[in-house]
Amino acid sequence: MRLFEGTPLDRPPRCEECGELEEECTCPPPPPLVIPPEKQTARLAIEKRKKGKVVTVVTGMPEEGNDLPALLTRLKSVCGAGGTLKDAVLEIQGRHLDRVRAELQKIGYRVKG
Repeated sequence: MRLFEGTPLDRPPRCEECGELEEECTCPPPPPLVIPPEKQTARLAIEKRKKGKVVTVVTGMPEEGNDLPALLTRLKSVCGAGGTLKDAVLEIQGRHLDRVRAELQKIGYRVKG
């Protein structure tokens, strides 16, 4: 007799929808959680970096429920500048507060700052 024989830990994991083994399951993955822009507030700020560099910073949007890389690409193309994504914070090189604000409002986000 095995240690966990007959307990839930003895059985391999199964899909909750179809009942097949998880390795053999063909169910589609659940749709990703998407938070509409109207229910989010983006906070804008301008920060100074080393050697006097200026960066426009967008914070306040969670990583889950948003496609932050796509949003960053859109904002960079609107501003004609480079940028990066660090820990759910969008950074765009330069002083582009008005352009970023206008684009986020056009998408539907509430904007502060």
